[in-house]
Amino acid sequence: MQDTKLLRNVALLGQSGTGKTSLAEALLFTAGKLSRLGRVDDGSSAMDSEPEETRRHITISAAFHNCDWKRHTIVLTDTPGEDNFFTEAAIAIHMADAAILVLDAPSGVKYQTEKLAAAMRRQALPAMVVVNKMDKERANFPGVTEALKAVPGLKPAVIQLPIGAEAAFSGVVDLVAAKAYVFDKGGTGKVQPAPIPEDMADEVRAAREVLMEAVAETDDELIEKFLEEGELNDEDLAKGLTAGVRRGQITPVLVAAATANLGSELILSAVLDLLPPPDERSARAGTDPKTGSAVERLPAADAPFSAVVMKTMSDPYAGKLSIFRVLSGTITSDSTVTNTSKGASERLGQLLVLEGKSQRPVAEAGPGMVVAVTKLKETATGDTLAADATPVLYPPLTPAPAVMSFAVSPAKKGDEEKVFSAIGKVLEEDITLRLSREVQTKEILISGVGQLHLEVVVEKIRRKYGVEMALHPPKVPYKETIKGSTRIQGRYKKQSGGRGQYGDTWLEIEPLPRGGGFQFEDKIVGGVVPRQYIPAVEKGIVEAMSEGALAGYPIVDVKVALVDGSYHTVDSSEMAFKIAASMGFKKGILQSSPVLLEPIMNMTITVPKDCVGDVIGDLNSRRGKVMGMDSGPDGELVTAQVPMAEVLTYSPDLTSITGGRGSFVLDFSHYEEVPSHLTEKIVAAASEAKGS
Repeated sequence: MQDTKLLRNVALLGQSGTGKTSLAEALLFTAGKLSRLGRVDDGSSAMDSEPEETRRHITISAAFHNCDWKRHTIVLTDTPGEDNFFTEAAIAIHMADAAILVLDAPSGVKYQTEKLAAAMRRQALPAMVVVNKMDKERANFPGVTEALKAVPGLKPAVIQLPIGAEAAFSGVVDLVAAKAYVFDKGGTGKVQPAPIPEDMADEVRAAREVLMEAVAETDDELIEKFLEEGELNDEDLAKGLTAGVRRGQITPVLVAAATANLGSELILSAVLDLLPPPDERSARAGTDPKTGSAVERLPAADAPFSAVVMKTMSDPYAGKLSIFRVLSGTITSDSTVTNTSKGASERLGQLLVLEGKSQRPVAEAGPGMVVAVTKLKETATGDTLAADATPVLYPPLTPAPAVMSFAVSPAKKGDEEKVFSAIGKVLEEDITLRLSREVQTKEILISGVGQLHLEVVVEKIRRKYGVEMALHPPKVPYKETIKGSTRIQGRYKKQSGGRGQYGDTWLEIEPLPRGGGFQFEDKIVGGVVPRQYIPAVEKGIVEAMSEGALAGYPIVDVKVALVDGSYHTVDSSEMAFKIAASMGFKKGILQSSPVLLEPIMNMTITVPKDCVGDVIGDLNSRRGKVMGMDSGPDGELVTAQVPMAEVLTYSPDLTSITGGRGSFVLDFSHYEEVPSHLTEKIVAAASEAKGS
């Protein structure tokens, strides 16, 4: 275990398509960790190991690797940029000591940049920005840096100016050292010193003054010196920049072209110079699981051991792999620790360092390291591991809410057990995935962050477990009720030789307030219906309520009173009265103005201010009622109540309306009457489904 100061734990972040994985490949190759420069497009990347990632050319799951550079170790976590998998990036932000935010030089700042910046701000995570793809058409470095200034939480300070752009991108000017470097065009990632181009002299001078001012503003002594002397010397500038970055006061901006491996050597050196080692980060706050009192753990190698499981991977052959970030202390292979989230003891086997698709055994791990162990029995993603003698419990990881659901079924009959066993394994890996059963429709629902998320789950289950499963839009759990009252007879008489069947009931049926459920009242006097048959009457009504008169949906919010009837001393029975009551109830419902009810959902939608009008207009078109508006830390909050039937596929629609900048949470509120013009369609569809 090396000195903690010689370690950097860095998360690669950025919207989808910015080249995070390509940059990781370039850094690893330049540092000598990889023998060849992998490419995302041809599936040779060391970081994208899942076939679903290779096929779609996107990162779906966080991947881990490391490299050595100038006697330091850099631990890299490559994260997804696609919004469906944002939780993977959010966990990496929570667990990293610093971040590299990767932007696309041609397309610049998009919504995901703002979302990631907000997540980094909440964790006070130091970061640098790499403007990638400087060798592509329409690369616009000035436009990107200008747009960065408007992103809350980022305080961009350009420390590298590109020499040329697009096909002419050939090097950088380091504003801190006031030196130019040109790239080796052979793809080695190396650079050579060179004179600053004459035509850039004025631009460099102006940019260096801006950088000096930004650095000076982070420190009282530096600002005083800057105001007195009009500049900072090279030493003060370098030291002030490092201190400002590590305190989160400055976000340095660098440039690269990852697929051509241009700029990676300078980025590796900047990671060491500017980003903090684990022991410079704040202590982690937790609680003592025995007393509930607040405790902290310093990120030091000699502190008590603690870690958080940031990812679980399940393999049908190798079993479960638990990946955890060491937050404090040192752990060795074959140790016994406590899972304080579950109150269970776990025996750790061989510690493994993840290197893309491969694993390397290590004897011990200290703060900042990400290691894995196999076959932990009780441990899941988000759990805290700690030394037995000094337990600590960290707050659980919070996944993105599951907002889109499909009914799931096996593609082949008889595969039910295989399907749900496979889903159970995937649930261990993916904390954003939910599995539930809708009692009324009897459907098994799988819920996720979006349609792409659930499609990937289906592909993964097919590939890893050989099981085909089908997804269908879920059925809306409509209910039925009544608006009127009636008095009705239910009489059952059957005579077919021998003992017959006889039951006679008079029922009064009336509506209850919404949410009233079901009430049964016994108003029999004089023994016209014997006591022993009264429970059978109630049971017959309850069974009849399971299938309504309009479309076969359950009946709710009714009160039924048994007011009269008659019996036969020989032929009456519990069964006869149960059937009689059921018959009477079904006839009575038809005479009591039956109506259809639909579930209404509470929605809280977070959107940018410029999208509020479009979102409200869309909600109105879905029969929604806007209940209020407020400002939140991540945008405008619109609260509304909308029929469930109108928001089953809301996730992709909101993405389209807001350009991907919106999010929402959904929960059940109540039932309301369906408008009459829609009732006819729902009844017709139910009748057609029953006929088929």
